[in-house]
Parts: sequence; structure tokens; C-alpha cells
Amino acid sequence: MSWNPLLDASIPIGNAVDAIETVIVPRARDLGGFEVRRALPSAQRQMVGPFIFFDQMGPAEFLTGQGIDVRPHPHIGLSTVTYLIKGKLHHRDSLGTDAWITPGEVNLMTAGHGITHSERTDGEARRAPLSMFGLQTWLASSLAAEDAPAQFQNLPATALPMLEAEGKSVRLILGQAWGATVDLPLSTETFYADATLAPHASLPLPDNHEDRGVYVLAGEVSQGGKTYGEGAMLVFRPLDSISVKAGSAGARLMVLGGATMEGPRYIWWNFVASSRERIEAAKEAWRAGDWTHGRFKLPPADDAEFIPAPDH
Repeated sequence: MSWNPLLDASIPIGNAVDAIETVIVPRARDLGGFEVRRALPSAQRQMVGPFIFFDQMGPAEFLTGQGIDVRPHPHIGLSTVTYLIKGKLHHRDSLGTDAWITPGEVNLMTAGHGITHSERTDGEARRAPLSMFGLQTWLASSLAAEDAPAQFQNLPATALPMLEAEGKSVRLILGQAWGATVDLPLSTETFYADATLAPHASLPLPDNHEDRGVYVLAGEVSQGGKTYGEGAMLVFRPLDSISVKAGSAGARLMVLGGATMEGPRYIWWNFVASSRERIEAAKEAWRAGDWTHGRFKLPPADDAEFIPAPDH
């Protein structure tokens, strides 16, 4: 059995406790004129399955000439998943990838031993007002994949399974759920989906994953006699059969989870690792700034600046 502190014989089951193990209220973070809501990691939960970082970006409106400028920065031991609902984002990385991320597609960047990337709205994107709304999540890598080569993969919206029935429309973004599969390799069991529910429609959560959560993007849902509104992340107890029901205005949800990791993960800045030693080695490599021979390279098309490592 994989590591999960919830799976303990002393914890009551059945009707003895509420099916919701944790409710997370995201913290707001200002990224220089652009607000994000950060649900993971939180004081209540570091991870939901392999998901160790969960940011809602916007919604935000940029005037002509304004936008996002996230300078080149490094990652290890994780995969970033960028999923946009509105807007577009220019991704460049140290593999030489130079791509625009657009709504409805999935973009998976696997850091492995190390990768550097930037995220901007530049060029044509700044010549008119721009709406931005989306999510960026990180998946912690399995122990076997921590030192794997970095890679970037994209699937267009047309390649992602769409499931529709009884007032529910669900786009599967990653992994396996509800009998569908996304054709992207992952280092650990995962599922991630964008679900739109009509008023009072119910969505059963996949029952083949150990950890499961729901993030309310819009509207509200009820479960166990309680109602939860926009911005709430609900994390459910393992093994229960769970459904969530939309309110009178319907709801839009991000549904996520998977297998818990083989052990705890350390997280510092943009690094995730199974040991503090791995974190320290990555810190030293980034601070050394040897872009020619060192562990990290800058994106070839965006190498004039970078984000320095924090002091602590």
C-alpha cells in the first residue's frame, strides 16, 4: 500500500464521520498585478494524490500593453500542468520549446532532473486587451522518475475525451477516470478533469483512485447536506462512494486525485523532491548560474534574464 496517513484503523468509517476529510479555502497571492488563488499546498493538506500545487490564475483583465511576465525559473521532481479557460500564454523552456498555450488543451512539462521555463503574454498578445483565466498544477514525480530527462508535451482540446450524460459535461485532462484515458504518460496514477454540471445535476467521483478532490471554479455544490461555493477545495476520505450535486445555478468543477505518493515530499520554491539533499543540490546548481555546463540551462529564446533563487 502506498503511503497515506489517512488509511489507519483508528479512523472511523461508514456513517461515523463526514465523507469530506478536508475543506481548503485558497489563499490569495499577488504576482505583480495578477492575483492567484492557491489551494495546495495548504496547512490542511500538502497533496491530493500526486497534486502538490494548485493555483487558480485569475480571472483577470489586462489592458493593451499589459500582461504576465514570469521570467525563466527552474523546476525539479515535478510535472507542471497548465490548463487555460480564457486567454493564451507563451511558454518557452530549456528544451527549446516555444509554444503558445490556448484554452482547452493540456500542456504537461515534466521537470525530472531539471528544466527551466518562462511564461509570458508578449508580442501579439499585448496589442489588444486580454482576458486570462486558468489553472496551473504540479504533480510530484514518483521516486523512479525524479532523475528522468525533462520533456514537454501538448494535447489539443480535440484529443481529450469528452464525457456527456444527464446534465454533465466532463473533459478528462489527465490520466484515467470514468472509463476514459488521456494519452499522456505519467509517473504515477493520476486523474484530472474539467466538469460542468447543469442545475441540480450530480457527478459521481471515480471510485478507482485512492485520493480524490473537487475544486469549485464557479457556482456551488452540495455533499453530505452541506453547500460549498466558488473557491472551495473538498478532499474526500479514501474508499468512499461519493457524488457531488450542483446548486440551482449549476457548477463548474476541477476534479483531481490519484494514488498517494510512496512517501512525503519536500517542497522549496519551485523544487519538489523526496529528500532535503536533492533540494539543496538544486539550489546550489541554480545559484551557480552556469548556463553552459551546469545542471540548468536557460530557454534559448528567452535567456536575457531569470528569477534568482530566494535567500531562504
